[in-house]
Amino acid sequence: MSSVPAEFHNVTAHAKANVYFEGKVISHTLLLPDKTKKTLGLIYPGKYHFGTLAAEHMEIVAGACQVVLDGKTGTVSFTAGQSFGVPANSGFEIEVAHGICEYICTFLS
Repeated sequence: MSSVPAEFHNVTAHAKANVYFEGKVISHTLLLPDKTKKTLGLIYPGKYHFGTLAAEHMEIVAGACQVVLDGKTGTVSFTAGQSFGVPANSGFEIEVAHGICEYICTFLS
């Protein structure tokens, strides 16, 4: 289990939201002083597929989701305080059954 950050200091926040799947997934981009890019987001109930260019580290802040990484067959459940990685140039399917899943995505180089 990971220790999910509660806040970020000295960041640049993009006011324009990243809106996907007709508003069912929404995030905002943060740029940290060391040039790390993160997004803070909400996922409403549904099943969604995301492709990745860079590797990603997804931390669940609140709620729950089920994830299937591209090329895998097993579904893995995650709740607040847990995280998972997504390889570069791949993707994942994420499903939220109920409520809202809140997350932090860190783009890895």
